[in-house]
Amino acid sequence: MKTDIVVLGAGIVGISAAIHLARRGKSVVLLDRRGAGEETSYGNAGLIQREGVFPYGFPHDFGALFRYALNNTIDASYHFRALPGLVPFLVRYWWHSGFTQHQRIAHLYAPLIENSIAEHKDLIEASGAGELIRKDGWMKVFRTEKERDAAYKDAEKLSAAFGVNHQKLSTSEMKTIEPSIQVELAGGLRWTDPWSIRDPHSLNKAYLDYFQSLGGRLVSGDAATLEHILEGAGWRVATPEGPLETREVVVALGPWADTVTRKLGYHFPLAVKRGYHMHYGVQDGAQLNNWVLDAERGYFLAPMLRGIRLTTGAEFALRDAPKTPVQLTRAERVAREFFPLAERRDEEPWMGARPCTPDMMPIIGKAPRHEGLWFAFGHAHHGMTLGPVTGRALAEAMTGEKTVIDIAPYRPERFLA
Repeated sequence: MKTDIVVLGAGIVGISAAIHLARRGKSVVLLDRRGAGEETSYGNAGLIQREGVFPYGFPHDFGALFRYALNNTIDASYHFRALPGLVPFLVRYWWHSGFTQHQRIAHLYAPLIENSIAEHKDLIEASGAGELIRKDGWMKVFRTEKERDAAYKDAEKLSAAFGVNHQKLSTSEMKTIEPSIQVELAGGLRWTDPWSIRDPHSLNKAYLDYFQSLGGRLVSGDAATLEHILEGAGWRVATPEGPLETREVVVALGPWADTVTRKLGYHFPLAVKRGYHMHYGVQDGAQLNNWVLDAERGYFLAPMLRGIRLTTGAEFALRDAPKTPVQLTRAERVAREFFPLAERRDEEPWMGARPCTPDMMPIIGKAPRHEGLWFAFGHAHHGMTLGPVTGRALAEAMTGEKTVIDIAPYRPERFLA
C-alpha cells in the first residue's frame, strides 16, 4: 500500500493535521493503535481556551513549593520513584517559568491561542458538530476575597495585553448563576471568549468522520514500526493489512512521540503530566450550569453529556506507570461538599498523559535531519485547544504555503544540540 502522507496518532492534533492535508488534495492515512481521540484527547475539561495565553508554569513562590513537596494536594502530585528521571526536566521547566521567561513565552505562544477559536469553528461547521459546543466561556470561583482579588488583577493585565475578555461576578451573582453550589463563595470570574465541548470524544469522532468524507483513511497500526526507506525517498510502517509506504510522515503521537523520535536520533526533553477524570450523577435535581474551576482547591467540574465530569490537576509520573488516582479521591471528597454529586458513572477513573516540554510550547515543524518527517506534539494542557490551528499551520508548511501563524518559535531545533 502507498499514500502521500501518513499521520501517526489519531488524537485531536493528528486528526486536525490529516484534515488540512486532505483538503489540499493529499492522499492521507491516519494511523493509530486505537480509535480516534481515545487517549489524551478523550479526557480533558472540554475547553477551547482562548484565554490560555500563559501556559501553565512551575510555581516559584516558596509557599506553593512547600505545599507541593508534601505531596498531598489536589492540583499536583508526584511519584517518588519517577523524580530522579524527572529532575533535569523539572529544573528546566522551573527556569522557563520565571517571570521574565514566562512573559516572553506567552508572547510567542499567543498566536496559537489567538487562532484557537477560529480554527475550531472552521472544523466544527465542516463536521456538523455544533450541538457539541457551548460559546459562553467558563468560570473560576473563589472562596476567599484574597484569591478573588488577585485573580481579578491578573485578568485585567491579561485583557490589557492580549485582548482577552472577562466578567467579574459578585457573591449574589454567583448564587443566581449556580444556585446548586453548596459553599459560600466570595465571587467568580468568567472568561467569556472560550468555548466548551460537551463531549470531547464525540467531537474527535465528528472531525474524523469529516476527514473520511474528504477521502482520508484511518488504519490500525503501531507507530513504533516506522522505518526510513534508505534506498528510496520515503517511509514504511507496518499495519495489519501489510506494510504502508509513504513519502511524508507526521508524528502527532502526543506523549508517545518518543517511541518514534528516539529511534531516529531525536532526543527531546518531553515529560508527561498525567491527569484523571470521573463522571457523576447529581442529587435531587441539582444542576451545574457552567464549566467551573474551584480555584483554591484545584479541581474542575464540567457538565458533560455523560454527567458531571470531575478532572484533576497534574500528576508527575512515568508515562506508563500504573494508575494512582489519589488526586481524584481527594478532589471528590471536596467536590461533594461543593456540589451535590451523586453516583460515579464510570467503572474506574480515566487517566491520560499530557505531553510537556520544559518551555511549555509545542514542537511543530520539519525534522532537521530527515526529509519527509514532520513533528506536531508537546501541547501539554492545551492539546484540545490547539489541535486545529496546529494542524492547519503544519499542513501549510508541508505544502509550501504561507502559514496562518509563524511556527518558527515552536521549531524542533530549539531542543536539539
